[in-house]
Amino acid sequence: MLARFCAATAKLCLMAAVAGLAAIVAAVLVQVFGRYVLNDTPTWAEALAMLLVLYVTMLGAAVGVRDAGHIGMESLLVLVPERLRLRIELLIHVLVAAFGAMMAWDGAFLAWSVHDYRIPTLGISEGLNYVPIAVAGALILLFSIEHVIAQLRGEDVVPAWH
Repeated sequence: MLARFCAATAKLCLMAAVAGLAAIVAAVLVQVFGRYVLNDTPTWAEALAMLLVLYVTMLGAAVGVRDAGHIGMESLLVLVPERLRLRIELLIHVLVAAFGAMMAWDGAFLAWSVHDYRIPTLGISEGLNYVPIAVAGALILLFSIEHVIAQLRGEDVVPAWH
C-alpha cells in the first residue's frame, strides 16, 4: 500500500514539475515580450519564474530520491560483497531519510519565520520560497522509508515513470 501511495505521489510531483516548467517558460516569454516588444518589463515575471524554479527543483529532487535518479556510489558498491553492499545501501537510505527530515523541519521553520514578509513584486508571502524545501524534505523522508521497507523485504522500488 505504501508503494502504491508513493508511486502515485511521485507521479503527481512529476506532473506538477512539468506544469511548473511550462509556467516558467510562459513567465520568461512574458518578460522577454514585455522588455523587447512593449519596452515595459513586467516586474512580476522574473520573481514568479524564480519562485517556480524552487518548486520544480525540489519536487524533482524528491522524485529523484524515490526513483533512484540521484547520484549514487554504485561504482564503489560493486566492489564489496553482496551482504555488505545491502547493509551499506540500507545505511544510505537511512541517512537520506535523516537529511529529508532535517530539510522538512528547517524548511518549515524558515517558511514560518518569514511568513509575515511579502515578496514585493508578487505580493505573496516570502514564506512560499521555503515551502518547497519543507515539502521536498517530507517527500524525501517518505520515499526513503519506502526504500528501507522494500530493501528489508528484498524488493525493488519501481520508478514512478514506468
